[in-house]
Amino acid sequence: QVQLVESGGGLVQSGGSLRLSCAASGSIFSIYSVAWYRQGPGKQRELVAYITGGGNINYADSVQGRFTISRDNAKKAMYLQMNNLKPEDTAVYYCNAGPSGQGRPYAYWGQGTQVTVSS
Repeated sequence: QVQLVESGGGLVQSGGSLRLSCAASGSIFSIYSVAWYRQGPGKQRELVAYITGGGNINYADSVQGRFTISRDNAKKAMYLQMNNLKPEDTAVYYCNAGPSGQGRPYAYWGQGTQVTVSS
């Protein structure tokens, strides 16, 4: 069982930056694939970015060039650096982790952290 806890959300003006963090429990976090999802008001949850256990990284087109996903296996943590934020980035952001062989989304979810971007 893996527990994920996000932090770092908040209110920021358009063009600003935030860094989300996700702390994980469990000894095998390093071999898991990890991802960030978000769910905006009235929208379905969508994939923002992911890193596979092998280190492959992919971003949604809407955040490419503005967001950076990373992980620190020694700290059992993952991060999402968000730059040049736009009002349409407003959403609850969730970290997600688990074995990649079961496909996305992975097995474990955090509780979510609110990001609000004002215009």
